[in-house]
Amino acid sequence: MLPDSDKVARLLAEIAAEEVMPYFERLGRDDIREKKPGDLVTIADVATERRLTPLLRDLLPGSLVVGEEAVAADPGVLGALAGDTPVWLLDPIDGTANFATGKPIFAVMAALVCGGETVMGWIHDPVLQRTASAVRGEGAWRDGERLHVAPATGSRRLGNRRLMRRLGERGDLLDEAFEYRCAGYEYTLLASGGAQCALYNRLHPWDHAPGHLLHREAGGYSARLDGTPYLPRDATPGLLLAPDEASWKTLREALIAAT
Repeated sequence: MLPDSDKVARLLAEIAAEEVMPYFERLGRDDIREKKPGDLVTIADVATERRLTPLLRDLLPGSLVVGEEAVAADPGVLGALAGDTPVWLLDPIDGTANFATGKPIFAVMAALVCGGETVMGWIHDPVLQRTASAVRGEGAWRDGERLHVAPATGSRRLGNRRLMRRLGERGDLLDEAFEYRCAGYEYTLLASGGAQCALYNRLHPWDHAPGHLLHREAGGYSARLDGTPYLPRDATPGLLLAPDEASWKTLREALIAAT
């Protein structure tokens, strides 16, 4: 039996309020370090993951937790995704670079993976105190409002910058670009109709499992560039998201022609 989605949402919101927001715009020099060049972690990332890990396990006895910071300390933790045990994916702060520099675009994210597929996902915005969530087959929601992707046609025609660059001369397909350095924010934008298309290459599972499910349950279409479905355990680059299958195929053909 799956855990109660609202209970998980409340848990993320509570821990974010206690462990993340007290440090927002108040981080000291010693509160931020680099795991590797350009990859930041803060005292709030570590504290949030430490608090949430046992709480998520308790919500589903026998489950495992794969958190971003746990994997940074021991990459072998990722091996849990290859088994049959239910796995929580946890990103304590998505958009850490934004958080560390005082930009209010970051999120606390979690997803539940069963049988290799994402069945539940949550993206919590600690600044706006809003949570978007999805359960497989039950739609995508944010604070009681059902989410829907943007229509494939319309005046906005937004795509992220990575996709725009790859399209080369086919700039006619998308005429505006977005990039917020926070996958959680971008996925929420895609799922709520604020943007249309995106291409992602670096596919850490905690960055994409929650948002991918949110986008799909909001009516969107996505797949890897080879046409195979996205699975959290596969980090092969190239995940393309669009409002529907027809527009996905149009973008994919343009991407292939541009290479």
